Amino acid sequence: MNSYHEELARLLLSKNDKLSDNQARTWVELLWEDFETTYAKAGWEYKGSEMTERIVKQWIENHGEKLHEFAATNPKYKDFLKQDKNSLN
Repeated sequence: MNSYHEELARLLLSKNDKLSDNQARTWVELLWEDFETTYAKAGWEYKGSEMTERIVKQWIENHGEKLHEFAATNPKYKDFLKQDKNSLN
């Protein structure tokens, strides 16, 4: 799963220059977990990491450039995505 996360984090960074490397990785992990949790709660059969990767990739493609704006207005994610002290962003 780490290779999926790394690839998706790189994609997110290419879409959004407002995020640090750690923030991009955190976003990917949050989106990944959110999809799998929601899918399971709906009672659907698990389709594997490839499906989750496809969905998270689609979300990044469609919304990646604005994810930093969403975090600023949503307390659930705000603490996870505080700006890194060592970041240049």
